Amino acid sequence: MPKITSGAAGKPVARGGGRPSPGARPAAAPQPRKIGRARVSTKALTTFTTQLSTLQDAGLPIVRSLKILEGQMERGPFKAVVGDVTEEVEGGSPLSESMSRHPSVFDGLYTNMVKAGEAGGVLDVILSRLAGFMEKSEKLKKRIKGAMIYPVVVFTVTMSILMLIMIFVVPKFEQVFKQMPQLGELPPLTKALQSFSRFLTEQWYVVLLIIVVLVILWKLFKATATGRRVIDRVKLRLPVVGPLVRKIVVARFSRTFGTLIASGVPILEALDICQHTAGNVVMEHALVGVRDSISEGGTIAEPLGESGIFDDIVVNMIDVGEETGELDKMLIRVADNYDDEVDVAVGGLVSIIEPVLIVFMGAAVFLIVLGLFLPLLKLIQNLEASM
Repeated sequence: MPKITSGAAGKPVARGGGRPSPGARPAAAPQPRKIGRARVSTKALTTFTTQLSTLQDAGLPIVRSLKILEGQMERGPFKAVVGDVTEEVEGGSPLSESMSRHPSVFDGLYTNMVKAGEAGGVLDVILSRLAGFMEKSEKLKKRIKGAMIYPVVVFTVTMSILMLIMIFVVPKFEQVFKQMPQLGELPPLTKALQSFSRFLTEQWYVVLLIIVVLVILWKLFKATATGRRVIDRVKLRLPVVGPLVRKIVVARFSRTFGTLIASGVPILEALDICQHTAGNVVMEHALVGVRDSISEGGTIAEPLGESGIFDDIVVNMIDVGEETGELDKMLIRVADNYDDEVDVAVGGLVSIIEPVLIVFMGAAVFLIVLGLFLPLLKLIQNLEASM
């Protein structure tokens, strides 16, 4: 039986087999199975990439490596995708081309890096570099999400407690006040609390409808090009959140661009990939300017500096990287530095949010308690005056 291995360009090459007979028909290329738009977690894709890199580094043929990984997977969309890629590679298709037929799993960044690895005969190195890139990107996301869990939980609990007080406690006090005509006219704060409580209990569907309409309008606005541009610009200009968003965008671009260049992807093609994975419209427009500058024989650093997103130190580091021919290393260094800065900025943001939430909750509870007990204080004063 012929042994299948991977050539320099990533195409399977048969070894140990004879020539096909003159009358034999060439094998038809396998048709991809109908899998749909499979969704695979970043963790699963990172594990797959790391294991595939290890198997390739051990010298196993690419088809055998894919079959091993497919065999150890649990039944699901990812297993079906890997099986389809294995069949196509075994049929003669390059690995990158087979993966590109499943863009919901293997995006442009992934397939282009694999393609560069095939072309250079260093697929194991590229896969290892890709796995490292994915691991660091996932760690950054986890740090941000993990840091925001506590403020979100505190805010949710706070709003739930306030809503319960307004719906169940305030109406009880309102009934008590109605049975005490000697109170006279209630204080304005108490009237406002009662009106808001009645609105929540009697017209809750209006509140729900308003929330649904606002969510729909937000999604529709966000889906438009103008909406994305406005939202992304506002994110970058917010007083506290803006610097954090800017650092995240710069870190993502630097790591993606640096990894692509280090993997041998052509610079213009790498910029196209970065543009589609930037995650911010302002950054996308900046990368269009970089592409135009390179096409005209200019530099990368100059248009990045004019975009207003990159700090001077980052622009200078990229400029030095261009001059010394070590742009990829300089970009990775920028990404590492900004990852650390993002971690510090997230911690600082959480330290600001926590006291703000506590003050907000204390102030809300104080106003509610004050509004409920002002009539009782008024009653006590009236009784003291009549004695």
